[in-house]
Amino acid sequence: MKRRCHITALLGAALLGTAVPVAAIAQDYGRPVLGADRGDQTRARDGVRSGRQAPLSRVLSMIAQRTPGRHLNTTQGDAGGRPAYFVQWQLPDGRVVVFVVDAESGQILGRQGG
Repeated sequence: MKRRCHITALLGAALLGTAVPVAAIAQDYGRPVLGADRGDQTRARDGVRSGRQAPLSRVLSMIAQRTPGRHLNTTQGDAGGRPAYFVQWQLPDGRVVVFVVDAESGQILGRQGG
């Protein structure tokens, strides 16, 4: 019932042209909402080319060496005022964790979920 109310609210807001924080709705169900857009890809590419940002391939390799599983998705944002990668990773048992990685140094800052 709660889910139906959220979906109804989301659809109603979309029809009215009002922005609804989708992440807030999805958090009720324990699912991380992550999805890269073209802006994320462009910022990452520009950052790597200029040397300001660690390549995502290096970040993913580092995570894979430490944690079995597979890469699902990555978005960019900031963590503590610094640019960060948010890497969604599926563990062998099916659980999903999100690694927060400093985009400049490539160091893992933390892990959520799982």
